[in-house]
Amino acid sequence: MDSVLHEIANSVRGEDKRFIIGISGHGASGKTTFAHNLLKLLGHDNVNYINTDPYIIGSHLRKYTLINYEYKNEQHQEKMTACYPAAHNVFALERDIHMMRDSLDFYTIGTNYTKSVLVSSENKINIVEGMTVTFTDPNLYDLKVYLYTDGENELMRRSIRDVAERGTDINYLRKSHEERRIQYDLFMHPYHRNFDLVLKNSNEDYILEKNSIK
Repeated sequence: MDSVLHEIANSVRGEDKRFIIGISGHGASGKTTFAHNLLKLLGHDNVNYINTDPYIIGSHLRKYTLINYEYKNEQHQEKMTACYPAAHNVFALERDIHMMRDSLDFYTIGTNYTKSVLVSSENKINIVEGMTVTFTDPNLYDLKVYLYTDGENELMRRSIRDVAERGTDINYLRKSHEERRIQYDLFMHPYHRNFDLVLKNSNEDYILEKNSIK
């Protein structure tokens, strides 16, 4: 992964124009760690960073929204997860990226888990990281990075976070995880074709599956 991060950092440093990097993948793909490591290389003080979690419709609303879909010749009706495009305020994020492009100062969305920060027009480099990036117009970004892992690794990582830290019932987690992966496979993962870099990661290593950096 270090070589990929350095390749991105070197290509961005050579740019004189405003540069926007979109980083996405599902919830346990390692995208936030990747984004933060890139921030360290580029320097926090010189880069705008937006995490797109505030653009996801809250789970307290999504739990009342059922969607119908077919998977392996079986019909499903389940709660909408964040892997589904309609779970995201896509147009709001696209509006904010247009403001980046137009060199406008604005504040990120503040929530009970993240404070609002200034996106400064003085910073030429911008990182937009999160699941919502997947569903926005790919032409808004100068570089797009997509990370994913398999279902087993995702379940293990979610178990550590949701069971150990948040007290979620493991049986409920397994059931919700199965449907989340199905929705991910159907509605989110196909968008990885729109990205310049695609990395699959496990607990051992990262595998670079696509590199279209010019």
